[in-house]
Amino acid sequence: MAEPAGETAAPAGERRGRRGSGGAAARRASRTGGGAGPQLTYITRKIPVYEVLGEEGLALIEANADRVLEETGIEFREDEEALALWKQAGADVKGERVHFPKGLCRELLKTAPPVFTQHARNPARSVQIGGDATVFAPVYGPPFVRDLEGERRYATIEDFRNFVKLAYLAPSIHHSGGTVCEPVDIAVNKRHLDMVYSHIRYSDKPFMGSVTAPERAEDSVAMAKLVFGDDFVDDNCVLINLINANSPLVFDGTMLGAAKVYARANQACIVSPFILAGAMSPVTVAGTLTQVLAEVLAGAAFTQLCRPGAPVLFGTFAASISMQSGAPTFGTPEPSLVSYGAAQLARRAGLPFRTGGSLCGAKLPDAQAAHESANTINMTLLAGTNFALHSAGWLEGGLVSSYEKFMIDVDQLGVMQAMSQGIDLSDNGQAMDAIAEVGPGSHYLGCAHTQANFQTAFYRSTVADNNSFEQWLAEGGKRVEERANALCRDWLASYQPPDLDPAIDEALLAFIAQKKESMPDAFG
Repeated sequence: MAEPAGETAAPAGERRGRRGSGGAAARRASRTGGGAGPQLTYITRKIPVYEVLGEEGLALIEANADRVLEETGIEFREDEEALALWKQAGADVKGERVHFPKGLCRELLKTAPPVFTQHARNPARSVQIGGDATVFAPVYGPPFVRDLEGERRYATIEDFRNFVKLAYLAPSIHHSGGTVCEPVDIAVNKRHLDMVYSHIRYSDKPFMGSVTAPERAEDSVAMAKLVFGDDFVDDNCVLINLINANSPLVFDGTMLGAAKVYARANQACIVSPFILAGAMSPVTVAGTLTQVLAEVLAGAAFTQLCRPGAPVLFGTFAASISMQSGAPTFGTPEPSLVSYGAAQLARRAGLPFRTGGSLCGAKLPDAQAAHESANTINMTLLAGTNFALHSAGWLEGGLVSSYEKFMIDVDQLGVMQAMSQGIDLSDNGQAMDAIAEVGPGSHYLGCAHTQANFQTAFYRSTVADNNSFEQWLAEGGKRVEERANALCRDWLASYQPPDLDPAIDEALLAFIAQKKESMPDAFG
């Protein structure tokens, strides 16, 4: 699953002229820099994780998963090499179904690193995956966009570039992501080249490769080598890639082919069951966790058969379904409990963890979108998630990448970044001088401590309006999505690309041209 805004945006100076140079709007813009603001590094969490399972519950689910692996097994479809690797490793292979002796998968996973670095072409943007780090990445996979004119339509490569630019500008997005939307105006068999190039050209943050066919994964690795060099790529992680289980209990040939390419190239795979509980897993949290763990252990261990030591993440995408309509539902308690529990199981397995994001089923960036996304992104941080796809822009159950929702979500990621730092217990944080200065019955508005700290004391939203009703009305009575729309236009109008070595750019464009010329367009 899972953009032409730039041409519709009025010049920034013209818009400022219409608004005027004074008033609350101007003051708010000056405080936030009027644009994206300084980039923040990936989160190093200083707050404890929230755990929902005790030792007894964790041991029970692990035992149940071992039973599923041994007795029921996992199917590895359309890949004879995968089946041969499992047989050689000691698994019981019957047709396409693999049964795993107890402990085999965990033994194989001993070579997987618990923490690693994904390198960006700008070293200052490299991210830690695992440990106490949290990395926010944008929405992944939608075929549609909801654009700045309010139209819901198929995505284009221009939309794709716009979302890459927005993610590059967003201070609290640490990663460029992957398929930020599906550019349907380019042939299916060629669009991955334009997508990977867009991440390299329009951002200097780390990015993801293509997984829709093994040869597209190979192209992604080849393009990464043009940027980083062959030896560096072989020794370091520069790509992270989403390998979905075809739940329940199946890995298909496409995902296995991509996983082999990336693991053998020493690039990271996120082995992630795609769960709509009630359809792709049991309706219960414990049953779903059992299946998730079994699928991840099998898929992650497979990467180590391909190359011991290749980085791999324990992933889960958990949602429930409406038992009335069958549609996916988001922001509900059961998927949060699944993610909390899966995070604990990942830590016990010694693997970095992926889940969450800003998920919702809403059709517009409205109150439903807000509360469902808030429920999901808060859980994402508190679970101790290391890599969070879909952190900004997700709408309509993942069918739509929304410009306005992206900007609203980016604001909330800033909240999460501040929340992750916990309580300041320094001398300044204790504020004893302020308490002594003010004393009983007065106020803190004019004291020296407040004057020294007021600009940075509290998180300032880029899209919320906290003025009086009269001031809000005087400034146009705008809803949050209207303010997000204007901010998005400002960002895109002010975007400047990061530097890219012209020789690297030329090599990438030549590679893309040669690849495109070698095959006819395929849109199916």
